[in-house]
Amino acid sequence: MLATLLGALNYQNNLGLFLSFLMVSIALVGMHHCWFQLLGLTVQARDGLPVFAGETARFPVLVQEHRQKPRPQLRITDGPAFALTAGGEARAALSRPARQRGPMPLERVVLETRYPFGLFRAWTVLRPRAEVLVYPKPASRAPQPPLIAHFDQQGRGDLGTGAEDFVGPRAYQPGDSPRQLDWKAYARERGLIVKQFGGDQSARVRVDWDAVPGADPDQRLSVLARQVLDADALSCSYGLRLPGMSIDYDRGGRHKHRCLAALARFSPGHRPQAPPEARELQSADHARKRGG
Repeated sequence: MLATLLGALNYQNNLGLFLSFLMVSIALVGMHHCWFQLLGLTVQARDGLPVFAGETARFPVLVQEHRQKPRPQLRITDGPAFALTAGGEARAALSRPARQRGPMPLERVVLETRYPFGLFRAWTVLRPRAEVLVYPKPASRAPQPPLIAHFDQQGRGDLGTGAEDFVGPRAYQPGDSPRQLDWKAYARERGLIVKQFGGDQSARVRVDWDAVPGADPDQRLSVLARQVLDADALSCSYGLRLPGMSIDYDRGGRHKHRCLAALARFSPGHRPQAPPEARELQSADHARKRGG
C-alpha cells in the first residue's frame, strides 16, 4: 500500500490515490471487525471421561454467543473452523494424549479468528478448569489374584443360592472340564482360567498391592489395573488393598471406576486420602469414642 501511494503521488494519478486510500480503509475496518468477533463469547470446558494411560483424552468444550450477532470463522486450538449463529452455541471436543496416570488438567485453550479478510488474527488464551482422570495402563497379562472363600451365617454365599451361581475364577488344573474354561480370557492371552460355580459358597477376589512383586510402582499399578479389569469381566466380587487404604468387596461399573481411580491417584510413600464414605465412618467412630 505504501508503494502504491508513493507511485500515485509521483505520477499524480488520482485513481492510484483512490485505490491506496481504499485499501488502507479496508485494512483498518477489517482489523476492528476481527477484534470485535471475539467479544461477547463464553467458552466452557467440562471434565472428560476417564481413559487409560496411552489413550487420547477428550475434553468437551461449549462456545456460546450472547450478543445476537453471527460469528463466522472461529477456531479453537488448531481445530476445525466453525461458525456461530446469533445467540447460538457450538460444541467441540479437544483431544490431548494421556501419557501419565493421574488427574490430567486441560492446558490453555486458544480461541482465534481471522475474520473477515484473513489479514489479521485476533486470539484469546483461556485456562478453563477441566480435567480427565487417567487410569494406569493395564498390563497385558497379570497373575491370578488370591480367592477368599466367604460364608454367611446361614451357610449360603453372598452371591445367592442355586447350583449355577457364579463363585469366581481360578487357575486351570489338570482334569478340569473344558466347559468351565473362560475361552474369552484365553483368546486375550491371559492363560487358562476356570469359572467356578456353586450355590452354598462364593469367592471374593482380593486385589492386593503386597501380593504383586516388583520394585517399580507403575508396573505394580499396571498389574493391579489388569486384575481389576479381569475381576470385573468375570462379574465376581472383588476388593482393592493399597498402602494406607482399602476398598471393600463389591462389583459393578461404579466399583470398577472407584478402584481404578484409587490406582490412578495413588502416590507411593504418601498416605492417600480416604474416600468420602470412609471419612464419614471414621468421623462417626471418633465421635462415638469421645462420647463413650
